[in-house]
Amino acid sequence: KKMGIDLKAGGRRTGHKSSMKVVKTQNPYNRLLIKLYKFLSRRTDSKFCATVLKRLHMSKMNQPPMGLHRLAKYMTNKEDKIAVIVGKVTDDVRMLECPKMTVCALGFTESARTRIVAAGGECLTFDQLALRSPKGTNTVLLRGPRSRAALAHFGHSTSVINPHTHDGVKPFVRSKGRKFERARGRRRSCGFKV
Repeated sequence: KKMGIDLKAGGRRTGHKSSMKVVKTQNPYNRLLIKLYKFLSRRTDSKFCATVLKRLHMSKMNQPPMGLHRLAKYMTNKEDKIAVIVGKVTDDVRMLECPKMTVCALGFTESARTRIVAAGGECLTFDQLALRSPKGTNTVLLRGPRSRAALAHFGHSTSVINPHTHDGVKPFVRSKGRKFERARGRRRSCGFKV
């Protein structure tokens, strides 16, 4: 006789509704963009529209900004294409001259917009992009770097057997001294060593 899941003792995951089902953002412009790309991804078989829709639903932490220098680096030899970033484009004062590029993003800082336009480029919004290239043809979909302090602590594959689980992962240690956390995980005789 098989045992069933004890639902009362917490066997069912509840309260984990995807934000794709419920639009969390209160920004009316973003809500309209979600409506637009929901329609486009339903009516076209474009992977681009589905990806943009997924990223529009993401929290601000998962929509990291992108600097002009990184953007220019990714767009070298792609002058005829449109760079698409579901996030903000920020200026980079270390970059001396901005190349000509067409960029579509959720927002631009004032200085970034000025520099792109001054170089003869264009700053598009997502509704303009939907008119210009509804299926995302001739576009380069980019995303900024996720650089939070907390990410230093996150591992890779979560298993002790995987040799690279703890590579370059910052431990949460009270203090970095001789007598702190030097046994299990730091010597072969106590479990495993990294």
